[in-house]
Amino acid sequence: MNTIKKILFSNRLTGMLFVVFAVAMAIGTFMDAGQDTSPTPLTRNLIYNAWWFEAIMLLFVINFFGNIFKYNLLNKRKWPVLVLHLSWIFILLGAFVTRYISYEGVMSIREGATENSFLSEKTYLTVYIDGDYEIDGQLMRKAREVPVDFSPRMDNVFNLNVEYGGDPISIKLTEFINGAEEDIVYDENGDYYLKMVESTGGMPHNHFLKEGSTENIHGILYTLNNYIEGAVNLTFDDQQNLYINSPFDGEYMVMANMSQGVLNKNSTELLNLRARYIINNQQVVFPKPVTKGFFDIVKKSELLKSDQDGLELLISTPVETKRVRVIGGKGTNNAFKTFRVGEQDFTIRYGSKVYDLPFSIKLNDFIAEKYPGTDKSYSSFASEVTVIDKETFDYRIYMNNILNYKGYRFFQASFDPDEQGTILSVNHDSLGTFLTYLGYILLYFGLVVILFARFTRFDSLKKQLDVARSRKTKLVTSLLILISLSLNAQGFGVHSSTSSDIERIDSILVKNIASKEQADKFGRLVIQDLGGRMMPVNTYSSELLRKLSKKDHYSQFDSNQVYLSMQESPLLWYSVPLIFLKSKKADSIRSIIGVPKDLKHASLVDFFTPTGEYKLGPYLEEAYRAAVPNAFQKEFRETDQRVNLLYNAVNGTTLKIFPLPNDENNTWISPSEDRYKEVVFVDSLYSNFINTGFKAYLIMLNEGKTTGGYKRADDILNAITETQNRYGSEVMLSDNKIDAEILYNKYDIFKNLFSWYLYISTILFIALIVQIFYRNKVINSIVGLSKYITYFLFVIHALGLIARWYISGHAPWSDGYESMIYVAWATMLFGIYFGKK
Repeated sequence: MNTIKKILFSNRLTGMLFVVFAVAMAIGTFMDAGQDTSPTPLTRNLIYNAWWFEAIMLLFVINFFGNIFKYNLLNKRKWPVLVLHLSWIFILLGAFVTRYISYEGVMSIREGATENSFLSEKTYLTVYIDGDYEIDGQLMRKAREVPVDFSPRMDNVFNLNVEYGGDPISIKLTEFINGAEEDIVYDENGDYYLKMVESTGGMPHNHFLKEGSTENIHGILYTLNNYIEGAVNLTFDDQQNLYINSPFDGEYMVMANMSQGVLNKNSTELLNLRARYIINNQQVVFPKPVTKGFFDIVKKSELLKSDQDGLELLISTPVETKRVRVIGGKGTNNAFKTFRVGEQDFTIRYGSKVYDLPFSIKLNDFIAEKYPGTDKSYSSFASEVTVIDKETFDYRIYMNNILNYKGYRFFQASFDPDEQGTILSVNHDSLGTFLTYLGYILLYFGLVVILFARFTRFDSLKKQLDVARSRKTKLVTSLLILISLSLNAQGFGVHSSTSSDIERIDSILVKNIASKEQADKFGRLVIQDLGGRMMPVNTYSSELLRKLSKKDHYSQFDSNQVYLSMQESPLLWYSVPLIFLKSKKADSIRSIIGVPKDLKHASLVDFFTPTGEYKLGPYLEEAYRAAVPNAFQKEFRETDQRVNLLYNAVNGTTLKIFPLPNDENNTWISPSEDRYKEVVFVDSLYSNFINTGFKAYLIMLNEGKTTGGYKRADDILNAITETQNRYGSEVMLSDNKIDAEILYNKYDIFKNLFSWYLYISTILFIALIVQIFYRNKVINSIVGLSKYITYFLFVIHALGLIARWYISGHAPWSDGYESMIYVAWATMLFGIYFGKK
């Protein structure tokens, strides 16, 4: 027994556990690299939920608890070390509670509706077995609900062996279908079906019209070869040509070429496949012709993967063995499917578990606030709810404002596309959260205190370091010399290669592009971006280039020159390689658009066929439809956004420099929006200025390149600024803000701070180590100077945050990037404060 205690409470075991734990976490992180989420089912099964990983956690608790008594940490002199041990114990206990007792999921509520249940985060395979087995005249049912976690990256194994009435029954997983849907599989002996997709509520729903049938879809009747007065009657002939006869007027748009047409009521017309029809305010698409066959669960293309997965199960009874398929997955609650196998009925569902709440929540209103001048760019969103229990109360749930009631925590997670419903994340882990937070508080407190408390290991080390300093060892000095020589021996090479096409384009740009001085004047013009934010063109052009190419310049030209050149010579920029393609993830896109696999930047023309068809078009509908897109869909989305961003820039759509008078959303528009009569003005003179004013500026600018005089071009820029002040004064930027933002962009403080902090911290770290063993005036001066430089950088960091606050008009922690730089500043503040203690 003593031997076991000695092993379990030894420092050697503690060290081994930390090493194994760190290696396991590193391997898990590496295995999940490039995946959509982390942890994934693979790492959960192999590492995080594996028995050996949980055994490590248990051994940690035993080891820390045993060391409390082994080293007499209850002694008041050793209380800082006791705090550290207790912190780890509480963190691990919190993890245990979260893992085995708590649960979480999502809750969807439509406006005006009341819900008292939510879907689990975990997935389950639920099986009910019914037959003629009786006990005391009562038919018996066998029920099993098994948590499962399947993944296409694993050899998924599932075996369920039970007995029903003495008969052995087994259910075995034979295939996991990643990305599945119910569809018609062709069969000459099957029935004719027509697939249609409607998107009521902003979410797509598949429907299959069987020949001779009628289906009521949200109050509208649809038929297939079964004419009914007042219904949308769809018919097909022997050549399978499809026709539509609607009792409502409508319209349609063919997605392949964006052509539009009108659907006349009570008129039989040819049906356009893969066109979006709007019939009585209902959007429907007919993606493919009628198909003869039967229903089955099939795998979709990797690029068009759905949000559900399929399972093929082999059910074996003493009488019969049969393969069946079910569809479902995380976040789904599909209806049960019943299969007859032998003498038993098997009712099966694959998906999330339904948890009931001890109270109800009613969604009174969902509020989505948008940026000025936008329809789909959200600045914030919130849910106005009523909690219905013995006592009823109202509450507003929004980002960082959590509803905490009876051990359940409700977070604002997302919302329905039509803004008529909310999606709340639900967490039932009050005990686990409390234990974990308590552990982290104790850990932080213990780490700080142990640095300064007496009778600790650090106190002992301080005394030993004083002795070590007196010896003035040369070891570290020699080591630093070796490191310095090693660093000096390394070189940094820049490899660049340009094709003749790029050189030809650059030569044209050099001859025609505006000078930096004139482009800087253009850069001061205020613009409204697609998200509704007001900014100088200088900011917008810089962000545009970074989004397109991951750089803030092209060749020798800065962002102001590039964006101005796009307005002057749009056709030229169709051939400029600006659109960034990731090294490996975008290989499928490179294959589709037909460019070399080592190409880092593609041009706009690469994405279109000679006839003008968009090469990525067939893959985008499913990519944008997916609620949780996979890696392929994410890459297609991002690339499509870059293509559209560049397309809109070269076509002038993004040049929103003219305010709409008296617009409640403070919308600004571009000259092209007025040119194509997308906006109608009462003031024809102002409309004429929008249409011709910027054109005149470009003409005068081009004239100035020849004559060297830019006064007339500058006068037009001033006139545009005057109209901005007159019609857009509510959101117009002041000259001071414009100057501040351009200065902020010029110095790019936080990008440079990263390098400066890295350099000075490295020097300071090395100097402090040397100072421990070798004190002299030079080392002390280096340490002192490094500290003052760090203080100076900290001040610059603070000024950068203040500048960002002033420019944006809100506190600098409203998004991920701002939060990161703010946390970095706070960390430096605490570091400097405690460093002086």
